[in-house]
Amino acid sequence: MSHVTRYSVMPIPAVAEREDSFQAGPIRVGVEFRLLTDAIAAAADLEAARGDERGQTAGLDDRGVALHVYAEQDGEEREFLRFDCFQEDPHYHYVSWRDKANDMVHLDPVADGDALAWALERIRTRLPQMLVRAGAPDVAARVDATALEAAMPLITRAAFRARFEHEEEQGA
Repeated sequence: MSHVTRYSVMPIPAVAEREDSFQAGPIRVGVEFRLLTDAIAAAADLEAARGDERGQTAGLDDRGVALHVYAEQDGEEREFLRFDCFQEDPHYHYVSWRDKANDMVHLDPVADGDALAWALERIRTRLPQMLVRAGAPDVAARVDATALEAAMPLITRAAFRARFEHEEEQGA
C-alpha cells in the first residue's frame, strides 16, 4: 500500500496526565491535545519496531487533538489506533504490538473533511475493522458496540473541548 508508511519505531506515547480517558466496555479512548515539535520527538522514548523507516525527524511543528484507542492484549494495556487530527498533517496510525509495526496513513482534508469529525466517526462505525487491520482481531472481537455508542457523546465533547480549550505551551 503506497499510501501507508511503516515506521521502524512505535508512535510517541500519549502524555497520560494530559489525557482524558473514557471506558467503553473493554476499550478505552484517550483524548489529548498534542504538540509535535523536534524537541518533543527527540525526547520521546520510542520502542523499536520492524522496518527501516523512521519518518520525519526534523522540521516538526504541528498540533491538534489525538484520539488514542487502547485495550488489553497479552496481559497489558496497549494502544492500537491513534488518530492525530493535526492542523498541518492529519493522519492516523495502526499500531500492532505483536508484529512490532506502526503504519501511518495520511488523511486528505479535502476529501475526508474535518479530521476530528472523521476520526470520531471511524471510532463509532469502523472500530472492529480497524482493530483487525492493526493486528488485534482478538481485541476487535471484544468490542461492545452498546458501550461504545454510550461513550461516544462524552468522547466527542472532550475532543472538541480539547480542540478549542487547550494549553499549547505544555508540550506533547
